[in-house]
Amino acid sequence: MLKYDINRYRELFPVVQAGTIYLNHAATGPLSTKVVAAVDRYLHERSETHIDNYELFQPILIETRSLASRLLNTTPDRIAFYDNTTNAINLLAAGLEWKQGDRVILDDIEFPANVYPFLNLKRLGVEIDFVRNRGGKILVEDIEEKITSRTRLLSISHVQFLTGYRADLYAIGEMCRRRGIIFSVDAIQSAGVVPIDVDGMKIDFLATGGQKWLLSPQGIAFAFISSETQARLRQAYLGWTSIKNFFSEFTKYRLDLDDTARRYENGTLNYIGITSLHESLGTLLEVGIEKIEEHVLDLSDELIKGLRSMGMKAYVEGDRKERAGIVSILVQNAGAYAANLAKARIEVAVRQGVVRVSPHFYNTGDEILTLIEKLESK
Repeated sequence: MLKYDINRYRELFPVVQAGTIYLNHAATGPLSTKVVAAVDRYLHERSETHIDNYELFQPILIETRSLASRLLNTTPDRIAFYDNTTNAINLLAAGLEWKQGDRVILDDIEFPANVYPFLNLKRLGVEIDFVRNRGGKILVEDIEEKITSRTRLLSISHVQFLTGYRADLYAIGEMCRRRGIIFSVDAIQSAGVVPIDVDGMKIDFLATGGQKWLLSPQGIAFAFISSETQARLRQAYLGWTSIKNFFSEFTKYRLDLDDTARRYENGTLNYIGITSLHESLGTLLEVGIEKIEEHVLDLSDELIKGLRSMGMKAYVEGDRKERAGIVSILVQNAGAYAANLAKARIEVAVRQGVVRVSPHFYNTGDEILTLIEKLESK
């Protein structure tokens, strides 16, 4: 039984009022009226009332950092804002002191954002070990087989962009902590739709972007950096806002880096993006991530049941603990299916030959039933 007033939240999304069944949050999430209104207020302020709004914006910045920390079950001092997930991951890849022969574990179905920052380390003599997926899943025992005495870091997506598989971060984190391996997570397909506990999962570093399940614009992201990981990172890049009390004594050049993860924010931040994230995170946390997870999995269950009735399959169908918001449908000619759905104003995505469906907390069971009907009529 749904544990929140879904109609109240559906009213926040103009895409719903326009008659579109939007099931493509794994690609790009729509903006709510609250986000649009907040951006409009910001633009009005910057254009007419408080042009130099640095001081005025600080409470929003502080509150958004707090909301991001609540989403991950950490403290605000461990959050750093970035422009995208890749650049946040590059903070980790570029900041560690690597030695020739060091090894990094990835897997063979990762989104490229979580691969190229580490592939770039090959120029330093770092080797990459790819875990092979089993039917779209990355299993803990297969990861463990790849560990050697030279393994320094493991990075994995919490939820895989193609198959929708949700990794067991508790088990992987425990394994990495026991072996002294840095544990990095790309959470762009999980943050905002399933709970994340960076402490309980023993995550050392996490990055996520705002434009998907967090329902914010492109160009805003944030990272979690544990205090232990921060102590291991060399400051590969340094900016004027990386130091303590940066807005005073401008010409007293010094290397007194801020004690918090803010030291990695090297200059002016994306205030419009943070304004948006402030509103969207507030909405998601108001609903409750556990409630969102339950509803989205219920929708996924309904879709998988419908697929089976038509003799169709999803990439990952089993235990709810292995799924999140993505259901990838294995079909021949996925493009034709997606085009047919688009004619019915149902928006999904095609990725590497699968039809990827990704409902969020404001989508309804009736919308899923309509999707199933249109798939059947193809």
